Amino acid sequence: MSTATLKVKEKKPGQRACDEKDAKGELCVGHLKRWYYYHPLRLAFSEEEEAALKEFGKNAEVYRCERCHTIYRPVSADNSTAGQKFQVRPVTLWGDFFGKKPKS
Repeated sequence: MSTATLKVKEKKPGQRACDEKDAKGELCVGHLKRWYYYHPLRLAFSEEEEAALKEFGKNAEVYRCERCHTIYRPVSADNSTAGQKFQVRPVTLWGDFFGKKPKS
C-alpha cells in the first residue's frame, strides 16, 4: 500500500464496524481492530506502518479495518470498552457490580 491510499477517519463513540463505502456504494462492515503498527524489536516495517508511525507517533491508540485497512482515530467522547475509557468497578463473587452505576 502506498502512502497516498492511507485513509484516516474519526471513530464514532461505540463504533465497532467500518463504515467506509466501496466503488459500488456498499458498506465495508469490517471489524475495527486495535492496530499495533510499531514494535521496537521489529526489524522491518511496511510502507503503511511507516506512514502511520510518521503521522501518529509510536504509542498512539489507532484502529484499523480488517477488510479495507481504513485507519480510525478514537474520539475522546467514547466511553465504551472499544475506546478503552471504561470505568473500573468492583465486582462481587457472583459477577455482579457493587452499588449503582456511577452517573457520567
